[in-house]
Amino acid sequence: MIEILDPTKLARARDAGALVADILQALQGRTTVGTNLLDIDRWTQTMIGEAGAQSCYVDYEPSFGRGPFGHYICTSVNDAVLHGLPHDYSLADGDLLTLDLAVSTGGVAADAARSFLVGESRPPESVALIEATERALVAGIAAARPGARVGDLSHAIGTVLGAAGYPVNTEFGGHGIGSTMHQDPHVSNTGRPGRGYKLRPRLLLALEPWVMADTAELVTDADGWTLRSATGCRTAHSEHTIAVTDDGAEILTVPTHPAAVRSSAPGLV
Repeated sequence: MIEILDPTKLARARDAGALVADILQALQGRTTVGTNLLDIDRWTQTMIGEAGAQSCYVDYEPSFGRGPFGHYICTSVNDAVLHGLPHDYSLADGDLLTLDLAVSTGGVAADAARSFLVGESRPPESVALIEATERALVAGIAAARPGARVGDLSHAIGTVLGAAGYPVNTEFGGHGIGSTMHQDPHVSNTGRPGRGYKLRPRLLLALEPWVMADTAELVTDADGWTLRSATGCRTAHSEHTIAVTDDGAEILTVPTHPAAVRSSAPGLV
């Protein structure tokens, strides 16, 4: 299903996007060396409940996971890149953590992810991974406008990731979003310009460049959910929900206080 939102639902999407962004920002600010992934999940549950919102994850049971997911946020550490199932692990200095969150308010969902380093350690290769996904996200958003094709966004994202030297996996990518979390069209992280669905105003898309340092191959954890790099290399993932407008794209998953966001890519806040 490809859903074009009416103005009322678009306003609700803005509310959902701000909530997702504010929760992610709060979680990043609270996460330190020694923070347990299960604590992050509990904090997320509390913030979603206090906002009167609904989790898109806790009851989620797609074909690619061993569902239901049973938790409120994806926590992917180091070689884990997608669908990281929260578990009893305390974060160490220099860990690369990705938080991926989707919530629904007023019957409309928003989805975002951010990767960051925990503690004081800043391994250069990890910084480069994160920055590449952020730059690719900016490029994909810049390509989103009425009349553009999904392939234009995929090409913009893939060009940045490829130029940074990273292999690109096409099994998972961005997607349409609206009254449900995952909708058509699929937005691959690489592709050919001029191909695919033509974008229309009030279409919502979750764009999510993600990479693994030296492979495009994924393996699934024994938990049935967490996807890791096949070589054990580090990974990163950046995501925003956007609305196609009459003259470009509006980023919906921007925090209420964006000055506090730590991002290396201009245009993400």
